[in-house]
Amino acid sequence: MTQTDSLTMLQFIEMLLKHGNYTKAAKSLYISQPYLTQVIKKKEKELGVELIDRQATPLQLTDAGRIYYHYLTTLLAEQNQFKKRLEAYTSPEKIILKVGILSSLGTYLLPLFLPEFLTLYPQVQIELIEDVPHKNEKRILNSRLDFFIGQNPETLPPQLTAYERGSHGYYAIIPESSKLYKRNVRFVDSSSLSLNQLLQENLILTLHGSAIRHQIDYLIQKFAIQPKIILESNNIFTIGKLAQENLGVTFLPDSVQIHENGGNYNICKLSLQDVSLNYFIAHLNSKPINDIEKAFIDLFLNAVEKSIKKDEETRK
Repeated sequence: MTQTDSLTMLQFIEMLLKHGNYTKAAKSLYISQPYLTQVIKKKEKELGVELIDRQATPLQLTDAGRIYYHYLTTLLAEQNQFKKRLEAYTSPEKIILKVGILSSLGTYLLPLFLPEFLTLYPQVQIELIEDVPHKNEKRILNSRLDFFIGQNPETLPPQLTAYERGSHGYYAIIPESSKLYKRNVRFVDSSSLSLNQLLQENLILTLHGSAIRHQIDYLIQKFAIQPKIILESNNIFTIGKLAQENLGVTFLPDSVQIHENGGNYNICKLSLQDVSLNYFIAHLNSKPINDIEKAFIDLFLNAVEKSIKKDEETRK
């Protein structure tokens, strides 16, 4: 199968799945319905299997069709990766920086400095690998990342050089279902509660492997608590929303802003002495840093420092 044929088939199948029938799919593709039908039948004859379940309304893929569709999407991903690797040779003036970061953390940190960096260095292409920290840590140790951005560099392996900037705090969301909930107020003073008390409530936490979970697990061990974990999620915004909706207590860094929904819950700002986080950017010790990469690091550090100072002034 040629590249064009595979990409065309992927487009045809996706339109069939989207619209559920040949007529609407063909119209969306700006081709005739008989031609679309002929192409699908020809491919089925070539493969020796039916790809489309024509008895279903709307049209669906057969089991064999799903296998073929997965093949096409995988092929497209491999082709895109191939093109990116080839760009280093076909466009030597183009610089690609591979950056690993947790997606929820990227929501806060990347807008602080990335637009300015790309304005200053338009020849640079950023390739984001959004994954949990321990997986991105493995990637950078295997030289599959240029930079790793995360929280709390204390546990990083010695093969990495890390630059950290500033401390951010945490806050707890305490729903009405908690015995610690205080009525008729949104914000409660941390002096009226203790971390020990909060950690003994029903908890909603991020998955193991995240910087936040690492700190919470440390505190749980420190206070010798048998935690009551109601739910875990790799999406920090999900746990924040669920806490607002009365499922359990959760802990979020100051960088994560939740939209108030009028529900019955308290927000408790925790002391930096009890729990805090430092943002870092890291690279392999053996990696030589050029001027553009140094600018990437400096812009990150300066932007994070400014953001933290702004947050501190807002809270005063």
